[in-house]
Parts: sequence; structure tokens; C-alpha cells
Amino acid sequence: MELTPRQRSVYDFLISHHRRYGFSPTVREICKKLGLAGPAGVHRILGVLEEKGYIRSTAGKKRSWRPLNPGNIHKMPVLGRIAAGEPRGILDHPEEHIPVDPGFFGQEHCFALNISGDSMIGAHIQDGDLAIISPQPDVENGQIAAVIVEEILPEATLKIVRKKRNVLELHSANPAYPIMQFPQRHRRKVRIIGKYIGVVRKISLNSYVVLE
Repeated sequence: MELTPRQRSVYDFLISHHRRYGFSPTVREICKKLGLAGPAGVHRILGVLEEKGYIRSTAGKKRSWRPLNPGNIHKMPVLGRIAAGEPRGILDHPEEHIPVDPGFFGQEHCFALNISGDSMIGAHIQDGDLAIISPQPDVENGQIAAVIVEEILPEATLKIVRKKRNVLELHSANPAYPIMQFPQRHRRKVRIIGKYIGVVRKISLNSYVVLE
């Protein structure tokens, strides 16, 4: 069934909020975003959207409005775990998907990696966060990347890449961790999986917030 312009604006805001955070906005947030005078009108619109089959709600719960058209909710694959401390392996196939739109990071394709450890806390990347990675074979000097060191550390780790004339260095964002140095003859062992472009933090079951 067709929506009026006002109904469409509410529905589109629900979609965009889900893409960014993984959960619905409150009625008050909808009012503020769309410049509506009070909650009564929003409740009426939400009721119409539910009657028309665009959303579904759970009685007695806040933020319970869920868009029903899965084609409008973009998701991002989570590829196992990546170490921000002791390296761990990452899986070749997604463990799960999170309701976060890659387009929010200006990307058509990117993936998330679970962070374990505290070696990147200086970059505001904490244990349990999801690092968002743009797949690419190289990064600029000083950028954070997901890397694998073949034959030495065959598991993925998140590090700051420092490129010097004769040495490639992998730095943590925590002084408790030593710098990993690779002279010219060993540089080929360092394989960059992709560039770190942001972080998503889980705040509750199936609810996420984009931090950067």
C-alpha cells in the first residue's frame, strides 16, 4: 500500500536509524528529527505503518518498531575474530551479519571483525568492539590496518602501519605492546587484509552504535 509523504518520512527515518544503530528511534526522537509537534501524531503514523504492513511492534517495549522489508535493511558480514593483543585467526566465511549499512562508512563493500584484547585502546578500539575494514592490499603510512604476517604470525591482527626506508613497522596503540619490525627482506611476509575505517560497539543484544 502507498504511503503519504509524512508516513514515508517516518518510515525512512526508521530505516536510516536501523541502518546506523541496529534498533529503532524513540517517538521523541522521531518528533525531533521530523519537526513534529507532539507524540500523538507519531503514534498515529506508526499505527498506520503497522496496519499497512511496513513495520511491526512489540507491546510494552520501547524502540520496538521493526521495518518488515528486509531489502531496506543493509547488513554487514562479521568475519570471525581479529586480535588487538594476541593474534587470532579469522574465518573465511562470515560468522554472522550485523544490521549496519556499509554506506555509512562511504563504502559499498566492507566487513566487520571482532576485536579481542587491549593493544588498540589508544585508538579508542576496545575489547569486544567490531572493527570495520575496507578490503584493500595496502594502506598509507600511519594508517591502521588488518594484517597477517605470513610464516611468523599467520593470524590476523590490527596494527598501525609505519613505513620507513628500510623497515616496515607494526605498532600497537598501547605502549605495553612492543613494535613489530620487518626489514626489507621480510616485508613480503606482511600481508595487509584491509584498512580500518571505523568501529561499531555492541550496546545490547542485536543493538549496535557506530562510534566513528
